[in-house]
Amino acid sequence: MTLSIRPIDPVSRPFFAGVASGIDITRPLTPEEAAQIEKGMDQYGVLVFHGQRFTDETQMAYSRNFGELELATNNIKDNTGQRLGAHIADISNLDNNNQVLARENRRRLFSLGTRLWHSDSSFKVVPAKYSLLSARIIPSKGGNTEFADMRAAWDDLDEATKRECEGLVCEHSQLFSRALIGFEDFTAAERIEFAPVKQRLVRTHPSSGRKSLYLASHAGTIVGWPVPEARAFLRDLNEHATQRKYVYSHEWTQFDLVMWDNQATMHRARPFDAKEVRDMHRTTVAGLRSTMEQAA
Repeated sequence: MTLSIRPIDPVSRPFFAGVASGIDITRPLTPEEAAQIEKGMDQYGVLVFHGQRFTDETQMAYSRNFGELELATNNIKDNTGQRLGAHIADISNLDNNNQVLARENRRRLFSLGTRLWHSDSSFKVVPAKYSLLSARIIPSKGGNTEFADMRAAWDDLDEATKRECEGLVCEHSQLFSRALIGFEDFTAAERIEFAPVKQRLVRTHPSSGRKSLYLASHAGTIVGWPVPEARAFLRDLNEHATQRKYVYSHEWTQFDLVMWDNQATMHRARPFDAKEVRDMHRTTVAGLRSTMEQAA
């Protein structure tokens, strides 16, 4: 079978998300089919597959076509333990008994940080390649996911700002992003686990060779800069990179599978009625190297 991709939002410039069809991704893929999808990801950055009735096992099998899976270990735990398997990030508002989390639940409060613009696992030494999010149960309204094209945001910077960005190194940590929403309820062990890691502000995509800004709410400092100056500079870059012309907002339908390239995009979740169930299962394909290993 042959992959077909239809641009979702060709009115804005540039479009970088597409609806993919022509391949049944819930069954085992041939190497040629996996290569077609990876080529599509290099071109677009975000691909939407509708009507994919994944189980966790078939979602993991599909995701492994593109690399090794990350362990879903960098999540705040509550006293109910981990609801899903070791390779499935629980992007839901449910406890282990599949009941909606209480408003003051620690895991729920921590998860509100996903409403800030971020790139998955930028707080790890080797950040993520792809994220794949499967919509199992969605609320009646709200809960969209927005994506920003960090390649186009880089391309449109003026040359003086590009020169200033080149070679800069940021420190990323979930301690930074959660502080922005007032969450500081970390244990001593979690503060060690979430210790800042270094990432380049400008990264080069390993397949396409395109440059992009590597921004996230996790980025709290620029090495060698005073903190207030660094945060003001990063805020300006974030405001530039999340203009409407760079953003696609995905309105979920049940059984959508959306995969995105963390090496080229940034994303955030949008609010929904917290009394309704939103059950999303994410697999994350690990990257192969730190951004610090690329040439400055």
